[in-house]
Amino acid sequence: MSKIRPTRSTALTSRVVVITGASSGIGRATALAFAADGAQLVLAARNREALDAVAQDCAHEGARTFVLPTDVTDADAVQALADAALRHFGRIDVWINNVGVGAVGRFEDTPMASHRRVVEANLLGHMNGALAVLPHFRQQEHGVLINMISAGGWVAAPYAGAYTASKFGLRGWSESLRAELVDVPGVHVCEVYPAFVDTPGLSHGANYSGRQLRPPPPLSDPRRVAAALVHLARHPQAVLAIGAPALPGRLAHAVAPNLLARGMKRLFDRALARAEPAAATDGNLFTPSRSPAIDGGFRHRPLLKPATGLALALAATTAACVACVVINARRKR
Repeated sequence: MSKIRPTRSTALTSRVVVITGASSGIGRATALAFAADGAQLVLAARNREALDAVAQDCAHEGARTFVLPTDVTDADAVQALADAALRHFGRIDVWINNVGVGAVGRFEDTPMASHRRVVEANLLGHMNGALAVLPHFRQQEHGVLINMISAGGWVAAPYAGAYTASKFGLRGWSESLRAELVDVPGVHVCEVYPAFVDTPGLSHGANYSGRQLRPPPPLSDPRRVAAALVHLARHPQAVLAIGAPALPGRLAHAVAPNLLARGMKRLFDRALARAEPAAATDGNLFTPSRSPAIDGGFRHRPLLKPATGLALALAATTAACVACVVINARRKR
């Protein structure tokens, strides 16, 4: 595994970084990247054993770490996380809301409790993090709040209604929050939109589709996302998209969202029809994930045929959307 090594002039030496959802996937990769960059880390997730493993790896990079098992759906627990970070390190410089869960299946086939849990973890969990850290950021007049959203914040995903609702909600809330903070120019609210990333997240998630789930290519390396987050902490910006499908999806949604939605449904239906059967599972919605892995392993398995890859599908849909707009404009002349 390649390590991310910063130059001395750009290192975040002694910065205090809080990362939720730090036990696996992007969260674990991000913890290691910040550790290599000289940051001091506060790591949170529900699984204490997995957090301890991440902390040990970060310690090998020379980073001071503090671990606190936390369920981000519990506002009091998230406030306790912020308070503990301040007691342990004296300040917080960067807070990364990284928790993300999902439930795949037709809306009416997915239990309402699962829909609710997805929204609580993805949307309210991020809000709980902001509520806990923003008073401190305002007081010290600087800080970087990073909200991990996903390309799903722009492109609605069929069979993932609550996930889509939470991600669209995160996008709107982040914009609103950034507007509120214009009077504190040293405090930044950053939105991050990765496309599909090769993490264990899809394997860990709830699945009521009746089929085995595999993400469509191209898949980003979680370490690429982690490196982008380290750069973002040094050079904050409002919106950061990561991965080839992210920009085409955003453009297609802006031009013709309904056409894009129909194209996405055809893509998902085709993939599910080819997939093997699978039993329904609540995944990690109500119990912590056990695997502390960074990679999902999907890049090393046979996935969808390249012709049905998401990047090509979105590019084709974008082109079709633009063509429809041009044709309609000419008809109106």
